[in-house]
Amino acid sequence: MNFTVAQQHEDDWPEVWRVLEPAFRAGDSYPLPRDVTEASAKRYWIKQDGYNAVARDAGGAVVGVYYLRPDQGGPGDHICNAGYVVAEAARGKGLATALCRQSQEQARAMGFRGMKFNLVVSTNAAAIKAWKRAGMEIIGAVPGAFRHPTRGTVDAHIMFKAL
Repeated sequence: MNFTVAQQHEDDWPEVWRVLEPAFRAGDSYPLPRDVTEASAKRYWIKQDGYNAVARDAGGAVVGVYYLRPDQGGPGDHICNAGYVVAEAARGKGLATALCRQSQEQARAMGFRGMKFNLVVSTNAAAIKAWKRAGMEIIGAVPGAFRHPTRGTVDAHIMFKAL
C-alpha cells in the first residue's frame, strides 16, 4: 500500500475521528466505552506530552493513525506507549506493521529507548501478527483484563521492543 505519514495537525481531527470511531464503537480492541463521545475520544487520543501521526493514501485520505507518548512519568519516561488504528478499507495490506515500524523510528528520534504496549487484546490476532512483524515481543499477559463484546472476558498481552 502506498502511503505517507506525517505529524497530525488540529485540522486533521475530523478525518482522524472517522478512522477512530468505528474501532472504538466495535469495542474489541480499545479500553474505551463503546459509546465514547468524540470529545472524550479526542482527549484520550491526543496528549500534551505525546506525538500523533496520520497516514494518508495516494489520494490524500487518512487511512491510519497512531499516537506515541511516555508510558510512565519521571524515571520511566524513556519508554513510550503507542496506539494504532487502521481504517477498515485499508486493513490487511501491511499498513499496521508499516505504521508500527515508522512509529519506532519516530520514537527513537524523540529519545525513547523502548516501546511498550500495555493492552493488546489476545483475540486481536491481526494486530498481534502485525506487531510481531515489527519486532514487538509478548512479555506477559494479564488474565481476563479485557471484556470483549462477543467473546466475554479475555486476556491482554503486554508487548515490548527495545529501541
